[in-house]
Amino acid sequence: MSPGFVEVAERVFVLRYPVLDVNVTLIVGDEGALLVDTLSGAGQAGELAGLVRGITDAHPAVVNTHHHFDHCFGNATLAAGGAGPFWAHHEAARALREPDENARREVVAYYQQSRPELASEIAAAQIMAPTRIVHLAATLDVGGRRVELRHFGRGHTDGDLVVLVPDVDLVVAGDLVEEGAPPSFDDGYPLEWPDTVAALIGVMSPDSVVVPGHGAPVGRAYVQTQHAQLSQLDWLIREGHADHGTAEVLAARAPFDAEVALVAIRRGLAELSGRYA
Repeated sequence: MSPGFVEVAERVFVLRYPVLDVNVTLIVGDEGALLVDTLSGAGQAGELAGLVRGITDAHPAVVNTHHHFDHCFGNATLAAGGAGPFWAHHEAARALREPDENARREVVAYYQQSRPELASEIAAAQIMAPTRIVHLAATLDVGGRRVELRHFGRGHTDGDLVVLVPDVDLVVAGDLVEEGAPPSFDDGYPLEWPDTVAALIGVMSPDSVVVPGHGAPVGRAYVQTQHAQLSQLDWLIREGHADHGTAEVLAARAPFDAEVALVAIRRGLAELSGRYA
């Protein structure tokens, strides 16, 4: 059972869900609410819906920060309970309209032994794509509060969406920022991620509260440190490509552990070699 939402700024609540340490953010206005991300499937989303009702009677609009299962496979359950409309970047919405079932099977197999309940949840989830599309930016009125949706570029995925709540100087960064674990590069763009995070830092103040995709809320200084690590990795990949270095040798010099770095380096080298866009 989740411990519930915690208020991290005025009428902004974060649920740090224990499975995968993933965050859901609830922004409450005078006569409306916005929910950012919906967890991994019907069971988790049903629990989430009950926790939301404990804070507000409003049927929340929903934003998906990106298309990965742990951030959006609860969409259909929330929609059945009256939530909506659902917003996402156009690439995230496309990925959910045309789901990669082979990728889903791989994720289910990955968790089958270590987290069988999660594997079952993912396997059974009804995937629902958002219909409100963001390309670069959109502004929402959440019960009288202005909330901005911004796409700063490719990073963790090609469809990362950031949620800004200006009246409390709060940023919901999705998996562009991670706390407690290194960034995940499986669908990432390691040569573009640093510029995307730099653009994100550009709209933050020294006092901004940042809700990462996973882990505890952080501040601008933490994001700057992660940006420096991403930049170091970027240059390592570019120099390694120029010197014809191997991914394994480069990974030993990376600012993240070798297993994580190897994924990023292989993707970056492939991009520099013109093997993917």
